[in-house]
Parts: sequence; C-alpha cells; structure tokens
Amino acid sequence: MPREQYQTKLENLRDDVLYMSELVADRLRMGLDALERRDAELGERVITGDAEVNQLYLELEQQCTDLIALQQPVAGDLRFIAASFKIITDLERIADLATNLGEYAGQAEREVFPDVDVQRIGDDTLEMLDVAMTAYAESDPDRCHAVAEMDDDLDAACETASDLVVRDLIEQDDLGEEGDVEATMANVSRLLLTIRDLERVGDHAVNIAARALYMIENDDELLY
Repeated sequence: MPREQYQTKLENLRDDVLYMSELVADRLRMGLDALERRDAELGERVITGDAEVNQLYLELEQQCTDLIALQQPVAGDLRFIAASFKIITDLERIADLATNLGEYAGQAEREVFPDVDVQRIGDDTLEMLDVAMTAYAESDPDRCHAVAEMDDDLDAACETASDLVVRDLIEQDDLGEEGDVEATMANVSRLLLTIRDLERVGDHAVNIAARALYMIENDDELLY
C-alpha cells in the first residue's frame, strides 16, 4: 500500500476513535439525565443504543487488526494503533456503565439522600473523558497527567458520597413499614451502585490517558 494511503488509514482510525468517544459520552450524559429525572423511557434509549456502540467497537477492532496484520507498523505507528485498540475497549466499557445508569433510572421510585450530588460526580467523569480523549487527539502528555490527578479528586468525592449514604442510613431512627424499608434499601443500593459505576468510568478515563501517554512518549508511568 502506498505511504499516502497508509497515513490516510491511520488518520481515519484516529477520527473514528474520536467519533466513538463522542458517542459514548453522549450515552453517558443521557444515562445521567435519565437517572436525574427518573425517566425510564430515556433510560431505555440508553440501553438499546448500546448495540450501536458495540457494533462500532467491532468495526474499529477490525481496523486495528488489519493495520497491524497488513502493514506491520513499527515504533510510533505501532504504539498509536495499539493505544487506539486499548482505548476503544475502555470506551466500550464506559458505554456499558452508561447502560447501568439507564437501568437504574427505570427502577428508582423516588429520590433518596438528595445531599449526594450524583450529577456533579457524573459531570466530573465526563470532563475526565473529554480531557483524556483530547490528549489522545492532540498528543498532549500534560493532559494525560491531568486526568490522573482528576481521578484522585473523583475517588475522594465518591468515597465521601458513599460514606454519607451509609452514615445517614445508620442514623435514621425509623424507616417505616416493612415495604418502606425494602423500597428504601433498594434505592440506597442503586445509589451506591451508581457511585461505584461512575468511579469506574473515571478509572477507564485514566486508562485512556495512560494509553495516550504511552503512545505519545513511550512512557508507561500511568499504566500501573
């Protein structure tokens, strides 16, 4: 394959990975909106939309495989393709976590622990994903390190939120009738799962930043 065609394929891969990240970020935003409004219909759209993300993942996986098998890239090109393959895997898993939010939206009956700002945590994960993908798009090592630093704040926020839920639950004197207790515990469980899932989104954003840093500088500092 002529060199120009090869470079075009590499550029197309980058563009497609960035498109996938936009699609996944949109799904995550929808999941958060569905959860905030307890909108089962919107949540279902997130769930059914996951098939599109999965199909795109398979197509990009094939692009990466073909580039490696047919072109036998070396050095920087090989790191770019390998990083792209790893990044789409993390993006696919973020989309799976977004579907979890869609499922929780359809199950929640009422707001519990309004002091826990799930939307703020969700906005932080979206920002981390955006910064990580910008680092990949622009080959920016500083942004890679910034994502790792942002994750420390996210982890602290998630831990504080989880502790608040548990403490408030323990301190409640009366949960009401048995049915009320079951409903409260179900909502608490979903809230804790939501916090956990958003923390995992942050972890995947760090993975993306780590792969981008390795791609840019052959530096595995953030991989471990």
